[in-house]
Formats: sequence, C-alpha cells, structure tokens
Amino acid sequence: MYNYEMTASEAHGRRPRNAAATRTAILASARRAFARSGYDGAGLREIAADAGVTAMLVNRYFGSKESLFAEVCADAMRDPVILSPQNLSAPDFAAALARAMVQVTTPAATPLDGFLILLHSASSPRAAEIGREWIARGHQSTLEAAIGGSLSRERAGVVLALVAGLQVMRQMLAIPALAEADPADLEALLTSAVRALIEPEA
Repeated sequence: MYNYEMTASEAHGRRPRNAAATRTAILASARRAFARSGYDGAGLREIAADAGVTAMLVNRYFGSKESLFAEVCADAMRDPVILSPQNLSAPDFAAALARAMVQVTTPAATPLDGFLILLHSASSPRAAEIGREWIARGHQSTLEAAIGGSLSRERAGVVLALVAGLQVMRQMLAIPALAEADPADLEALLTSAVRALIEPEA
C-alpha cells in the first residue's frame, strides 16, 4: 500500500503525491536552494514552494532546517565524481584523480552541488560544523583509506584542499593561468602534485 501525504498542489485539485516522491522532491529542492544561497540564505518556505509542498510538510519529513541541511550534505556526497569507484580502482590512481579534477573544474561549467553548498554555507557556524562532519565521514574517510600510510589524514586533507582551491580559482574566479591553460598541461602538473601526496614513498 502506498503512503500519500497532502501537498500544496492537492489544494488545487491535483492528484496526491506518493510520500517517497514528496521526500525526494523536497530534498532536491533543498539541494538547489542551499547550493544557490547557502544555509542562511535558503528559507524553508522557498524550498517548500519549489517542491510543491508546504513548509509544515518539510518540517514533518525532516524535523528542522538543520536536519534537512545534514540530509542534503549526505545526499550530495552519495555519488562522488572525483572519488568515484572507477577512479579509486584505476591502475594509476594519481593520474585518474588529476584527470577528474581537470574535467570537473572546466571553466564556465557549474561547480558541483556539494562544493557550492559548503562554500555558500561556510559563514554559518552550525552549517560549517555539519559540513565538516560529512566531509570527514565521506570524502576524507574514503581518501584516507585509499592512500593509507603515515600522515594519511593530513595528506588526504591536502588533496581535498587542492580540489576545492581548483574549483574556486579555475572555475569560479576564472584565473587566466588556470582557466586558459591547456587541460593536458594542467593534468600533467596535477598528476605530479597528487602523486607526491598519495604516494610519498615514490
């Protein structure tokens, strides 16, 4: 049996929405809103309206804006692009990471949702705390396990900082030295830098 919830659209005679679909719609709307405006700038009414539900229903599903933000962070990290299973298992891990970093930070392309969400929410102490928790559980933990060895925590952190910095400098600010560089040259430079971090004994 399906579980249906009353949404804002039902008041206008539309068909009831499945509860799972409603939750997914709210999460997708919140992800867009937090990526666009950050934690402090996104409002529950805005998120609800975009999902076609009421703010009351958002609270019923997620409890609070803080809890919704945590769910969005988890959702954004669920399918990693740079630390994908394919890259993690690549014969040349450093080269695969470097190639992915160049592809993900293509100038004029929209940065990854997860990056935008954390960037635009960093000024909120609580949102930053939640972001740190999910980075530690997700990308940091994954990369630490993949590289192993001494100082794996610190080395993984530097690699993640390199990814974030490249997104800001090449993709968002379009610094000419990076935005106008030959992708193959960037890939070669990044491969050397990443290899030095993940394979220090080499």
